Amino acid sequence: MRGGYFLAEASPERLINQFSADSLEDVFLKLSVIQNMGKRRRSSILQAVTETIPIPAGAVNEAAVLDDEVGEISGEFGDNVSVSSRTARRVSIVPEPTAEEVPPELPPEEKTTMQFTDYLKVVNFWHMRVLIWKNFLWMWRNIPIMAFIIGLPVGQTILFCLSIGHDPKHVPVSIVNHEINYPMEKCQFVPGCNASRLSCNYFEYLSSNYSVDLTYYASEEEARSTVERGKSWAMLVVPHNFSESLRARMDQGKDVEQWDLETSKIDVYADKSNENIATYLTRDFLFGFENFTKNFLQSCDINPKVFGRPVRFENPIYGNEEPDFTDFASPGLVLTIIFFMAVALTSGSMLLERNEGILERSLVNGITGTEILFSQVITQFVVMFGQTTMVLLVAFVFFQLTQNGSWPLLFSLTILSGVCGMCFGFVVACTCDNERSATYLALGSFLPIVMLCGIIWPIQAMSPYLMWISDFLPLTQATESLRCIIARGWGIQVPVVYYGFLSLLLWIAIFLTISILVLKFKKG
Repeated sequence: MRGGYFLAEASPERLINQFSADSLEDVFLKLSVIQNMGKRRRSSILQAVTETIPIPAGAVNEAAVLDDEVGEISGEFGDNVSVSSRTARRVSIVPEPTAEEVPPELPPEEKTTMQFTDYLKVVNFWHMRVLIWKNFLWMWRNIPIMAFIIGLPVGQTILFCLSIGHDPKHVPVSIVNHEINYPMEKCQFVPGCNASRLSCNYFEYLSSNYSVDLTYYASEEEARSTVERGKSWAMLVVPHNFSESLRARMDQGKDVEQWDLETSKIDVYADKSNENIATYLTRDFLFGFENFTKNFLQSCDINPKVFGRPVRFENPIYGNEEPDFTDFASPGLVLTIIFFMAVALTSGSMLLERNEGILERSLVNGITGTEILFSQVITQFVVMFGQTTMVLLVAFVFFQLTQNGSWPLLFSLTILSGVCGMCFGFVVACTCDNERSATYLALGSFLPIVMLCGIIWPIQAMSPYLMWISDFLPLTQATESLRCIIARGWGIQVPVVYYGFLSLLLWIAIFLTISILVLKFKKG
């Protein structure tokens, strides 16, 4: 084809023999010369060159020489040839074949009758077999990449279990004890009921049973400066006659004097810029003092309940006496890791096939978008299955996070979360044209899901409007369902549990439908 016209249409061997040429390049050159015959030429050099090219006899038919009404050709040496066509008729240069050269007629097309079941088939078995084999072959040829993909969520789970939810350790606390003449006198622990420095006994009990590092100072100004400079998280100030006032408070009860009430207190000046550390310190100071007074009263043969709290906490119905934030956040974290790893894996594989032209070649060969999606679901499901197994083993077997429920329910809900993430990854890959936009969309959806699905904070603390929106997100019901399974041991018959399964199944159907529609109707 040249200049918008078909120059020849035959096999390469026939064209070479017909034009007595050595290669197809020579054939094309002679065809170009034939096409230029009878044209108005703007270049004399082009005319001089083309006249020296021999044209075999019989190669030019009546349609070869075009008049000026068909168009004109200009350019040097045929390198920049343009045709300005005035008509839209096809021009034939190669002469009509003789009777001996007429090819035999093609056999009639076979008309196959379609069965009713053929219209119900969504995928073709042989197409699916080839696509799945292709995907697994790519995985086999990229074993290091697949090892990284499976090991990445395991590493994330290990980091979470080692760093999130544990009590702070070695928290520095400044002490100003006016009962002793520091630094001339050291604070020493004296057991028994006759201890003269109860504050020293309390601080010894605090440092032995809780993760605080106590540092003594001679003046309140020096201790306060450590808190102001960020060297300490709290300052404790003990009055001069703390021990005597505390004994009077225990002995006299309602008849105790106001002075003894005021001087039997320990003043705490805390740095509450970090809410978590401040909360842990408050808990340690209060529980530590309560346990210290119980031990002291027992040493004095006094019933500890006299000085105890009027509110008594019995053994919890669900959970532990000292709840751990790791157990609270672990269900949401497991689902989030599996969900977004599946998003990254599926969207990346789909975009890779599109950018390399594999997707286009598959569609040209008759493979449907539905078959491509389902083949990706099957192959990526195998990878996601391995990720889920490793994450659950590391979290609940190796690190022994709380697991009081059914293992099949735990595993199946996590698998459904991964399938939902795969389907969302298909939506990302189908709607985005490149990796950059897909990354923006995936990252943009990460924080809203983490913040609004009750993964790191209870949804009961949200705004009422956000709570309503949160109920419709993919991982909200699933997170609460998994939390009830592993913390309370509930089964599938409880509505809170099966709501999580239904929510994930609904979102899987929504994401798959969107992906199929986008593949079918999106141009390009």
